[in-house]
Amino acid sequence: MSTRSQTTSRRRPNGGAATRLPREVITELRRVTWPSREEAVRLTIMVLVVSTIVGLFLGGVDYVFNFLMTEFIIGV
Repeated sequence: MSTRSQTTSRRRPNGGAATRLPREVITELRRVTWPSREEAVRLTIMVLVVSTIVGLFLGGVDYVFNFLMTEFIIGV
C-alpha cells in the first residue's frame, strides 16, 4: 500500500505546477520570434496613427449625432 507522500511524488515528478509553469514559460519565450527595433517602432507608429484616425472619426460621428439630437429631437 502506498503512502500519501509516494502518491504525491508520482503525480509531481518535476516538482509540481508551481515550478513547472515558470520553466515552461521561459522555454516558450525563447521560441518567440521577437521583432527588430525598427519593426517595433514602425508598428507602434502605425498603431498610433490608426488609433488617432479612428478616434477622430468616432469623435466626428459623436459630434454630428449630438448636434442632430439637440437641434431636431430635443429642441433645446
